[in-house]
Amino acid sequence: MTDTTTDRTGIEGLRESAIAELRSAGTIVSADVEEAFRQVSRHLFIPEVDPESAWDPFSAVVTKRDEHGNALSSVSDMHVQSYMLSETRIEPGANVLEIGSGGYNAALIAELVGSDGRVTTVDIDEWVTDRASRLLDENGYGSRVRVVLGDAEAGVPDGAPYDRILVTVGSWDIPPAWIDQLADDGLLLIPLRMRGLSRTIAFAKDSITGGLVSVGAKLFGFVPMQGEGAHRAKVVVLRGGQVSLRFDDDDHDSALSPGALDTVFEGPWTEVWSGQPIGDTEPLDTVQMWLATTQPGFCWLTLDRERDSGVVEFPGNRAMAMAVVDGPNLAYLVHRTATTVDRSAEYGVHAYGPEAADLAERVAEQLRTWGREQRHGPGPRYRIYLAGTPDDLIPPGRVINKRHVRVSISWPTPTRAEQSDSL
Repeated sequence: MTDTTTDRTGIEGLRESAIAELRSAGTIVSADVEEAFRQVSRHLFIPEVDPESAWDPFSAVVTKRDEHGNALSSVSDMHVQSYMLSETRIEPGANVLEIGSGGYNAALIAELVGSDGRVTTVDIDEWVTDRASRLLDENGYGSRVRVVLGDAEAGVPDGAPYDRILVTVGSWDIPPAWIDQLADDGLLLIPLRMRGLSRTIAFAKDSITGGLVSVGAKLFGFVPMQGEGAHRAKVVVLRGGQVSLRFDDDDHDSALSPGALDTVFEGPWTEVWSGQPIGDTEPLDTVQMWLATTQPGFCWLTLDRERDSGVVEFPGNRAMAMAVVDGPNLAYLVHRTATTVDRSAEYGVHAYGPEAADLAERVAEQLRTWGREQRHGPGPRYRIYLAGTPDDLIPPGRVINKRHVRVSISWPTPTRAEQSDSL
């Protein structure tokens, strides 16, 4: 519902400016989504900040933190919300489940489904659901959105099947309930974490396998899932905490043996440059996922700047990089200004260990392969299979085993036109 004070407070200008930026960014692509943003007054759902901050289209607002300052709940930025609402193509009369409550996004969904639709939003945190209920009531949506307190691991069965399920918290796994409660022609949109990379993926049901197949994906970050679906990454601490390696999935055991890297930084290191420039406006999501799916020991290397003694070299003030572990060997990515393309960076590899040269060249060659074969390609295809699905029923590609599902990541062959663009 619109804010009657817009003309007096300047809210209308903030609203229209934000919508124009989202149209320009390509995340508002339909008139119904645009109208939903006009009808719901975002600043009234985020009283924690001033209206200018609330209507910033590219800024999320944290509404709750834990004792360590980590975000427990937030209202996603409009850029993310407009993408999710556009990607799921919510129609009037639809039945929609939102996992992760805030109030504002549920109100936007209510505008899209109209008076004949149904909206349910669920969250595990009573503080969050109380806040969402209060704000929805205050702004005229209390009768149009059902707010449920509970662990979303089980979904909300008494409202199923859902035409759309939107997950607005970072998820490491996909509980079977979400697949079961999705209508046969429905869409599930989820920020899914795989090998330390988060991708917001739209999935459709696969009638043959009983799982899911991706129909779209984009890089966004979200507050992580709590409750039964929470997941802790494995962290390996090196050099007294100067360097840490984060392995997000369970396949690290094949790449890392106990104590294998204790002395990795004590010997000489190798540097190899890939010759692959990447423009400053070029998305990095495909090259990240390419390395994550082609390198068994893929992880993230983090440098503690306060403890740093120069053990690794990072360009600028960066403190995190993609890395690969192979037994007693460790490699991580670096970059420098490219000499062949203006405003571009060339990616290279620093490697340590007894076979550092071989590992560095192997990782650099994968960067070159991505440049030749995938740079302008269609990107990865994600498929979801229930845990226990035999390998011979899953197409070739990287398979990530989670508690409930197996995620298959494959790379379709680019068309000739796409391959020509990469040359």
